[in-house]
Amino acid sequence: MAKRSQMVRAGSRLIRWTFQSLLIVLGAVLVTLAVYHHPTGGPATVVNHRTTNKSHHVAPVSLPAMPPPPPPSPTCDLFSGHWVFDNLSYPLYKDRECRFMFDDLACEKYGRKDLSYQHWRWQPHGCDLPRFNAKALLERLRGKRLVFVGDSINRNQWVSMICLLESSIPQPFKYMKLNSSLYTFKATEYNVSIDFYWSPLLVESNCDDPSNHSFWDPIVRIKSIEKHARHWGDADILVFNSYLWWRTPKLKLLEGSFESPNKAYKEVKALRCYKMALKTLSNWLDINVNRTKMQLFYVSMSATHVQAEEWGMQRHQTCLNETNPISIQGFRGNHGSDPRMMRAVEAMVSKLQEKGLKMQMLNITQLSEYRKDGHPSIYRKQWRPLTKKQLSDPRNYADCTHWCLPGVPDVWNELLQSYILQN
Repeated sequence: MAKRSQMVRAGSRLIRWTFQSLLIVLGAVLVTLAVYHHPTGGPATVVNHRTTNKSHHVAPVSLPAMPPPPPPSPTCDLFSGHWVFDNLSYPLYKDRECRFMFDDLACEKYGRKDLSYQHWRWQPHGCDLPRFNAKALLERLRGKRLVFVGDSINRNQWVSMICLLESSIPQPFKYMKLNSSLYTFKATEYNVSIDFYWSPLLVESNCDDPSNHSFWDPIVRIKSIEKHARHWGDADILVFNSYLWWRTPKLKLLEGSFESPNKAYKEVKALRCYKMALKTLSNWLDINVNRTKMQLFYVSMSATHVQAEEWGMQRHQTCLNETNPISIQGFRGNHGSDPRMMRAVEAMVSKLQEKGLKMQMLNITQLSEYRKDGHPSIYRKQWRPLTKKQLSDPRNYADCTHWCLPGVPDVWNELLQSYILQN
């Protein structure tokens, strides 16, 4: 009988111990769900949402490294959504801590005091955009070459990508090299090359010199792309953009070469020229791309905000002194984008997909339209001395085309990352 009693007491202790263990495990799970994990597998921090312009931190909670987040559902439209203020997890890096920041994008360094533009997160309708995970992306890119090809907006996105990744790469294993039109960033530990190639009109033009070009009188060889393609044709991932330089009524098409002493030009409407350039790019990709190896992306138009009356402000105002996004759902400015050009890109991408190429359009246009607050305006390095007229009214030289970093292009790269990891 005594032996039986001992067995009952032992069983009771076992039940209590099991119940307590379950409570401990459940508590640990709840704590884990309550914190935000750092994208590189580092410590997570619980923070409060905005009460002022500064984040409020509590003691950090160390967590084990987490696997990269699952890719979004194929049925989820990542490009349709709204901006949410989130100082829990944004910005993803600091202006002054990125060793490879370009001064024309470093708004905080050049005097911008309101930093709320750094804290906005893109929230798609009905799903979540995976947070940027530098380690996961570097692993996926191991041994590969990623090249951004296009104009200064694409350079803006390239610098964002470098700043997102570089803090996860030890100091001796990273460097940048600028060689004319080709800018190269190397992460030697991963054998990764992330490059930018200056080609604002995609095809050969008189704008191909990154330092000395004519924005107001572009001349193109509309069927000539080989001069550029030899610099990026061996890439594993290509990210194209070209838009700003086509925003002119007409362009000159060059018959023959730029070296010819007897140059002949033909003026053609810009939209038609744009479609011809896309055709030249499409033909090159169709013939030369390794369909099993290469991933292709085309980034849509990036919004500009130079006419404040479009969002209800006084006429002649620009993005200068704007501190919040536009809250009107579906807002689309008249000055910054051309739907006809967007449809031309969509048609090209669709045809190449039908031919078996892995090509995706990154539709950043609508999400960028909301962000009138995200431009450098006057808070950037000026590469040329300002004129008296410009100095008399800062609106005359406010940059409402490019984007402060950290900022909007970081979200473009979160979108790009989601597709790279998914494929």
